[in-house]
Amino acid sequence: MIEIRLAPRDLARIRFARSPLEELVHSVPVLAGTRSPAVHRPWVTATRPRVDGLDLRALHALAAGPLVVPDFLAPPPERLTGEIADEVAAVAATPPARVRAGLDELALAHRGLPDALRPLYEDPERGLARLADILTAYWDAAIAPVWPRLRALHDADLAHRAHQSAASGLDRVFADLHPQAEFSGDRLRIDKPGHRAFRDACGTGLVLVPCAFAWPNLLVLHNEPYQPALSYAPRGIATLWEDTPQAAAEPLGDLLGRSRAALLAHLDLPVSTTQLAAYLNLSAAAVSQHLGVLRRSRLVTSQRSGRWVLHRRTALASSLLSPDED
Repeated sequence: MIEIRLAPRDLARIRFARSPLEELVHSVPVLAGTRSPAVHRPWVTATRPRVDGLDLRALHALAAGPLVVPDFLAPPPERLTGEIADEVAAVAATPPARVRAGLDELALAHRGLPDALRPLYEDPERGLARLADILTAYWDAAIAPVWPRLRALHDADLAHRAHQSAASGLDRVFADLHPQAEFSGDRLRIDKPGHRAFRDACGTGLVLVPCAFAWPNLLVLHNEPYQPALSYAPRGIATLWEDTPQAAAEPLGDLLGRSRAALLAHLDLPVSTTQLAAYLNLSAAAVSQHLGVLRRSRLVTSQRSGRWVLHRRTALASSLLSPDED
């Protein structure tokens, strides 16, 4: 059992954030097969050839084990949306004493430090520079190609959590977060067999991070000096790797035009204008124009979520993409 004490000032500092680095780190055990790949099998199949040739021994030793991931490898995100370059730079700037403390914890859990991590332990500054290069190369090969889809899933989940919090309060948010998490009184309890830990948040609050590659687990960062953090699988993860109905969009393209039909095919999850532009290799202005036409035709709805406007196709549009066969 892991317990985190949340005083009233901590409750006022509970926040959500998305982290590209969090997805990167927790994708490693999925690709290595040490965490269930069931939901992510299409990604695993597509990604293994892309990472072939990368030297991932140190990254696997840090992140692929089933017991411990050193905190310095995926520190809590400081902003609502982090940039991968900034997050990798933060890892590279970790103080040597903190690196060694994290590696000591990993060695204790695994009954010895893996050989691939000895250079990092002996010379953290040089080892972190090498690790930053590995993280960047892995990001480019494995996560960057699917980041727009992951981010769309995050956006949909964060919009749902914001609505939950506004309508029913934090109790409802925690009740729906993960079966292992329970919030009662001033305690957040995470049922983790084999783990015993207590952390008083002491006014630092708590950050909740949607992370598709965390599935099916609830991942906890509770060691000081980091802000306590929970990484949980966002809603809708079962549909994450479903193919968009491009084949069904082709005949619809005769009616609406190919760009608008392809746009509708990508709106199975709420997506921003910028993300759609990246998906379809169109300018943001062109996407906005197409969305305006589809909205007036009642084929798309748009809703603001923070500084983003998220778009999703309507039931009518879905029925046009997947018409009943006679």
